[in-house]
Amino acid sequence: MSVPLPIPQLVPSLHVTVELGELEDHGMTAAGHRRIIPILGGTITGDVVGTILPGGADWQRVRTDGTIEIDSRYSAATDDGGYLSIRAAGIRTGSPAVLDALRRGQEVNPALYYFRTMVTIESSEHPALADQLFVAACARGRDRVEYTAYRIT
Repeated sequence: MSVPLPIPQLVPSLHVTVELGELEDHGMTAAGHRRIIPILGGTITGDVVGTILPGGADWQRVRTDGTIEIDSRYSAATDDGGYLSIRAAGIRTGSPAVLDALRRGQEVNPALYYFRTMVTIESSEHPALADQLFVAACARGRDRVEYTAYRIT
């Protein structure tokens, strides 16, 4: 192809705060070391404003080096009366000392570890969100995860 392809840009779209429940450590399973963290609520601001509903969860698999594979699924009610179904999948990794501090619930500067996800959204009221790709830079707090989802142009 002789036509130059567009260069994707990242546009901030959503800021999300997810409130987390107590970690459930399911131990070593056939799929690996499995942990599940209930999602209790939270907020969404930006292109869409809303409230994260309780009932979702973050299903994690912990690798032998401490890296965590993230697979979160939850829903949100938007302020305009709609709903979003959200999935965030990615990884969180860092040095053993940083990962241990995060495991203990300490606040750690997010620049000291790598926590990125791919975010997909389904919505009958906001179908344009389902037609776009998002990547997110995330931070883990003691009882929450915060991230900014960037729309890829």
